[in-house]
Amino acid sequence: MTRFALTLEFDGGPFMGLQRQAHGPSIQQAVEEAATAITGEAVTMHAAGRTDAGVHALGMVAHIDVAKPIAPFRLMEALNAWLRPKPIAVLACEVMPEDWHARFSCTGRAYEYRILNRRAPLTLAKGQAWQMPKPLDAGAMDRAAQVLVGTHDFTTFRSTHCQARSPLKTLDRLAARREGEYVVIEASARSFLHHQVRSMVGCLALVGMGRWDDARVADALAARDRQRLGLNAPPDGLYFLRATYSSGVEHTELA
Repeated sequence: MTRFALTLEFDGGPFMGLQRQAHGPSIQQAVEEAATAITGEAVTMHAAGRTDAGVHALGMVAHIDVAKPIAPFRLMEALNAWLRPKPIAVLACEVMPEDWHARFSCTGRAYEYRILNRRAPLTLAKGQAWQMPKPLDAGAMDRAAQVLVGTHDFTTFRSTHCQARSPLKTLDRLAARREGEYVVIEASARSFLHHQVRSMVGCLALVGMGRWDDARVADALAARDRQRLGLNAPPDGLYFLRATYSSGVEHTELA
């Protein structure tokens, strides 16, 4: 068996999420069916992270095991051919050691959230960003974001359906910046709770609108109470940005 690492880009709009679902199409199902058609084998895909319905990816890392002899480039080309016209693309494919795992070997994950800050309706960005017509103060959002950086109990920012054993997480980075009409928020950590990024973005949006301030964000965090969450951002603007991996002193970014 050869273990192939895949870097995936996808539009999450038509899917029920990354993982296989009984009630609709998923990214995992599409990739596994393509790989099975190419190899004639029952193929299972493992990914660095999970994404909900409507969430996108610019660099999701996954792996599949294949017994059939095939070069990485040929496998990538074949997968892309089988996946058309679904909005999923394999950007890179490489052979990895058999003990490497897309999920369990991952040392860091990063997400990006895009808010389109304008009054005009969305056209090209429909389903790709969260529209907020009221002007946002990106500087205030960035300052408030620093309240959440570090190791905390993120119960307030955790979905009631979250299956993580503990609400304790270490947030390595949370930053907001303005790029023209967009306010872009980037979050990085070893791992995240279910809905954590969307929940943090929702509260930062309230700061940007002037309805919350740094102290209100700190109070929500300290409350450890989901009922104290100000706002949960929709999935449209959320992108899995990259996964990072390390081996000894070497550090590899596959995406």
